[in-house]
Amino acid sequence: MDTLKSAVETQINNIQKKTGKTLEELTTFVLASGLTKHGEIREMLMRELGLGHGDANALVHAVLQSDGTRKAEANGLNADTLLDEIYTGAKTGLRPIHEALMAEIVNFGEFETLPKKGYVSLRRKKQFAMIGPATNSRVDLGLNVKDLTADSRLLEQPKGSMCNYIVRITDPSQVDSTVINWLRAAFDSAG
Repeated sequence: MDTLKSAVETQINNIQKKTGKTLEELTTFVLASGLTKHGEIREMLMRELGLGHGDANALVHAVLQSDGTRKAEANGLNADTLLDEIYTGAKTGLRPIHEALMAEIVNFGEFETLPKKGYVSLRRKKQFAMIGPATNSRVDLGLNVKDLTADSRLLEQPKGSMCNYIVRITDPSQVDSTVINWLRAAFDSAG
């Protein structure tokens, strides 16, 4: 997807401007840290360079030349298999919530689904939502959109978080018109 690649390039360019370092210098900085795990590197970049979670995450992918799914694909896992792993054991009963959300989102238009270890990232030019089990009884829907009207179900997240808002969902019936409208706003703002 050319627009996604362009968005990633723009983000990396902005990170270089924020830090005053080239991608080569940032790569050397990361490699010199001796850290090898994605999460550890991300946390170090946030702490040492003052990057937000999203920028630090993108920079780790750029430095390690990964896209967040290559490791899973290398292990022979496809999107359905990854979803099966996310919604396993005590979390199996949460899969219908995920399916209810996805059934609405597919009506909005083209987007990319990137399964991660414990959640699914949804992207257009940038990430607009995340869906994943937060506990054994709840799925969290993360939304990347600004200025939604206050609602008791809409939990605003601190600046620099992966998402601007979180919606806690415990039953597929809670995927109502309000949640769908929030998702649509996030989808539209990402593309």
